Amino acid sequence: MNGIGTKCVQAGYRPGNGEPRQIPIVQSTTFKYDTSEDMGKLFDLEASGYFYTRLQNPTNDYVAAKIAALEGGTAAMLTSSGQAANFFAIFNICECGSHIVASSSIYGGTFNLIAVTIKKMGIDVTFVSPDASEEEISAAFQDNTRAVFGETIANPALTVLDIEKYAKVAHEHGVPLIIDNTFPTPVNCRPIEWGADIVTHSTTKYMDGHGAAVGGCIVDSGKFDWMAHADKFPGLCTPDDSYHGITYVEKFGQEGAFITKCTAQLMRDFGCIQSPQNAFLLNLGLESLHVRMPRHVENGLAVAEFLSKHPSIKKVTYPGLKGDKYYELAQKYLPKGGCGVVSFELEGGRQAAESFMKKLKLIAIETHVADARSCCLNPATSTHRQLTDEQLEAAGIPAGLVRLSCGLEDSADLIADIEQALK
Repeated sequence: MNGIGTKCVQAGYRPGNGEPRQIPIVQSTTFKYDTSEDMGKLFDLEASGYFYTRLQNPTNDYVAAKIAALEGGTAAMLTSSGQAANFFAIFNICECGSHIVASSSIYGGTFNLIAVTIKKMGIDVTFVSPDASEEEISAAFQDNTRAVFGETIANPALTVLDIEKYAKVAHEHGVPLIIDNTFPTPVNCRPIEWGADIVTHSTTKYMDGHGAAVGGCIVDSGKFDWMAHADKFPGLCTPDDSYHGITYVEKFGQEGAFITKCTAQLMRDFGCIQSPQNAFLLNLGLESLHVRMPRHVENGLAVAEFLSKHPSIKKVTYPGLKGDKYYELAQKYLPKGGCGVVSFELEGGRQAAESFMKKLKLIAIETHVADARSCCLNPATSTHRQLTDEQLEAAGIPAGLVRLSCGLEDSADLIADIEQALK
C-alpha cells in the first residue's frame, strides 16, 4: 500500500471476514471486562485495549492509524481540535520552566496559545522569522529549550517554512521539530520526509473538507531519539510514578513512546478526545482527500493569477504563483501545489477589505477555511484580532488582508464573483 490515494481510501482499517466494510462507530463511553485483573492490566499499560473513551476509542484509533500512514509516522492520536493537538504536542515534552522556539508566522489562535496561555503555565517562547537564517534560529535557543514549532504553510500569511533548515537547527540542539501540516495535508507535503519529528493537523480543515466536524491529530515520526537527550525529556525517559514507574521509551520504544505518554497522561487528565462520530465523518473526508486537493490547488492558482493582474489589488500572496516570495521553497516542498488558500491586500486597507467582502455573493464570509465551499475573512478583525498591529505586521498579516479559501466550485464562477465585488 504505497500510493497516497490508496492510503486515503484503505489505510487504518482492514475488515476481516464478515466484518463491517465501513469503519464502525463505537458510540460507547465504556467497555466491559470479565475480571478486575483484565481491566487492571489496561490501567497498568501492560495490555492494549479500551476501558474508557476519554482516553481511547476504536473508531478514533482506526482513523488515527490512517493519518499516521499518510504522514509516514509510527503512531498517531486524534484530539478534539487542532488547537488541542498543538497544545498536547508541546505540553507532552515541556513543563513549567521549559522554553520553545517558534516561527512568528503561524495561525493567530496558535500564536495566542503559545504566547499567552502556555506562557501562563511557565513555558516561555522566543519567536523567530520564518525566513531566519540557521544562525538566527540557533541564537534563539536557551538551555531549557525543548522544541521548535512551525507551520508548513502559515495560516493566513502563506509563508512556506524551510523545514529542512529548521529541522537541522533543532536537531543540532537536541530537540524535536513540531510541524503543523494542516494546509498542505500529507497529499501535498509530508514534513517527516524533510526532517520533522512530530506533525500536527487541524483535521477540521481539508482532511474533513466539508465543515462537518471539528478535530485534530498528532503524528509521531518515531525517529527522534529521546534517550540520546534523556536529560531534556525526563517525562519520556524516567519512570512515571502515576503508572507504577513505567519509563515510556523503554516500555514502548522510540516509535510508540510519545503518543503513549500523550494518551496515558494528557488525554487522561485533559480529556480533549475527538468524538467517535466526528472521527467517522473525518474518515469520509480522508477517503476523497487525494481527489479534492488537486482541485483546491487548481482553483487557488486560477484566482491568484486573476488577482495578481487586477488594479484594485495591492498584493497577492500564493506560494504557487510565479514571482511569489516563497515560490522556490514551494517548488521544493510542495511540487504538487500547496492548498486553495489565497491571501491578498486591497488598495484602501481594512475598510476596502470589509467593503469588498460585503459585496460577495457566492463566496461566504466565514470563520473557516479549507472547505469544499469557498469562503473568506479579514483576519485582523476575526481570527487574529487579539494581535496588535505590530504583531500583525510581524506575522505577515496587514490589517487590510483578505484570506480567501477557494473551494471545489468552478474557478470561472469564483473569479466572476470576485470581479463583481471589486467593481
